[in-house]
Amino acid sequence: MIQNNLFIVFSIVLVMGVQTNFFFNSVFDKSAKKHNRFFYFIIFGLLGYLYLVIPISPILSAILPLLVIFSFAQSYKVEFKTKIIFSMLYVVLMSIANFLSLYLFYTLDSVDFSSSDPANQQDQIAITKAILLGFMIMFAVILIIRLLVKRRSFSLHYRYYVIFLVIPIVSTYQLHLLTYKNVYSFISVIGFLFLNVMIVYIFDNIIDKFQFMHENAQLQQQMDHQDANYEKVVHSFKSIKRIIHDTNQQFLYIEECIERNELAAAKEHIKTTLNKVEGAYQRVNTGNLVIDALVTNTLNIGQANGIRIDTKLSLCSQKIPIDRYDLCVVIGNMLDNAIEASKHVKIAEDRYMLIKIHATESMLLIHILNYMENEVAHLHSQKPNPEFHGIGLINIARICDKYGGHMTIETKHKVFNNMVLLPLSTNDP
Repeated sequence: MIQNNLFIVFSIVLVMGVQTNFFFNSVFDKSAKKHNRFFYFIIFGLLGYLYLVIPISPILSAILPLLVIFSFAQSYKVEFKTKIIFSMLYVVLMSIANFLSLYLFYTLDSVDFSSSDPANQQDQIAITKAILLGFMIMFAVILIIRLLVKRRSFSLHYRYYVIFLVIPIVSTYQLHLLTYKNVYSFISVIGFLFLNVMIVYIFDNIIDKFQFMHENAQLQQQMDHQDANYEKVVHSFKSIKRIIHDTNQQFLYIEECIERNELAAAKEHIKTTLNKVEGAYQRVNTGNLVIDALVTNTLNIGQANGIRIDTKLSLCSQKIPIDRYDLCVVIGNMLDNAIEASKHVKIAEDRYMLIKIHATESMLLIHILNYMENEVAHLHSQKPNPEFHGIGLINIARICDKYGGHMTIETKHKVFNNMVLLPLSTNDP
């Protein structure tokens, strides 16, 4: 401990803060920083000062450094388990760097730190030099970590974090058993350094692999969802063809009734035929097959789940110059998200959706409004396994980029507004 020189203590705490910030920026990325970090800096500085100045028991000397580093990790917006594992990893790496620093001073200058007196000025200078050399070694280690880490943000199961903590914990235990005066201990510490740096590389690659697997699952589920929407359109088209075919058969009977002058029977059959056609035809009849099929399907789902749905559909032309598959992606995902959110609303009167689709010669506006169960500050999927559904909004945004349009999302007072504006070209898809 350094007890008598406030300037040296302040300098070491400052260097430690810069180095810790450098480390967490490398593994968490700068974008994960919280806006107001001054409070965490103060806690870090106070704990660092106590660790350097106040004599403490061996048990506390092992716990306090972890608290110092973890207090700094709190200034980042990442998962708690991630903060724990990287705080412990930093403490282990710093302990290894300090061990290497003590070994170098002992080998080169024959300095025995085990018998040094913190009150002695010469010993205090030697301790300060050893600490600063440890920081320099740690900076080199962090630079290596920066080359290995790709700064991905993906959540793993807790069991993986527990497994990864085994190496830092074992390293900490072994460091307490080794002595910096032994060359074999030096070789062992180099091995520990390699293992703890490689654990970052392995951790990052496992996250990469799991992220790739989940994205594949998301894409597959999204493709299945789009195929289902497209199937609805095909089914709607087949239904219309069947209605036309059946109606032709009815006309033959009506024609025969007229030829035999059985007008009452013809009139009655015409009424029956019109009722059948009305019952079998789509509930939404804009003339655009994609819009009619998807909105009709949504109305049916809404009726089955007690969701009130209002529609305001206005098309200047039945033909919209957007690829039908792309139109299924946009409208299908928007309607699906709104239906899923409405299902979670517990109060029946609040289960409400508004579907507005307006098309002119130059643009297509799609606006879906629905109520949510809870007020949300950030956008999260309310579906089961939400990590598998975020790809829907991504695909809508991709279609918007393809056609030079844009998507707007607003959430306020438990009301969710999703608006998409797509410019229309005069060329057919």
